Amino acid sequence: MKNDLRERRERDGDSQADLAAAVDVTRQSINAIERGRYDPSLELAFKLARQYDCAIEDIFDPDSHD
Repeated sequence: MKNDLRERRERDGDSQADLAAAVDVTRQSINAIERGRYDPSLELAFKLARQYDCAIEDIFDPDSHD
């Protein structure tokens, strides 16, 4: 599933560690999501969407794959 998490994170000036702490996961999890190697749980997707004040669908595109 493609996502634009990296672009959003960098636009806000956050490191992967910053974002990981904000949504209570490991930096490695954020890295895996950004690389499309891990699809987040629904709970984590909601946390990420809240972090960037948008809808889940704005970050993740379930119809596309890397």
